Amino acid sequence: MSLVIQEHARARLITDGPDPRLVPVELRYDPAEPQTVHVRLPGGVDQPLGLDLLERGLRSPVTRGNLRIWPCGRAQLVLELHSPDGVAVFQFDIAPLIRFVSRIRARAPKRPAATTPAASAPVTRA
Repeated sequence: MSLVIQEHARARLITDGPDPRLVPVELRYDPAEPQTVHVRLPGGVDQPLGLDLLERGLRSPVTRGNLRIWPCGRAQLVLELHSPDGVAVFQFDIAPLIRFVSRIRARAPKRPAATTPAASAPVTRA
């Protein structure tokens, strides 16, 4: 059984034209890179991004380097990529992205609860 998780989705490529163009996109997660997801865009462009960035971008606007992600209403997510050649803007239905992240989290090993030194220190009484 392959541990790689893939999700096929469609995104709207937002342009100056009157109608956005639907393009196929592949979302990919490999446990060998546990903090990274890959978004394969048209033309073979592979955009790696942090899993944490994608998760936070589902709820609120985030920026890291040349990448911006933000929710657009309740049903859409926008991915904006900046390069020396210009800006590419993709609008996704949010459901496939949530499903993708849920599948990753369901397979990921459970993280131990964070403990602070105060919480793990023995209690002493004077």
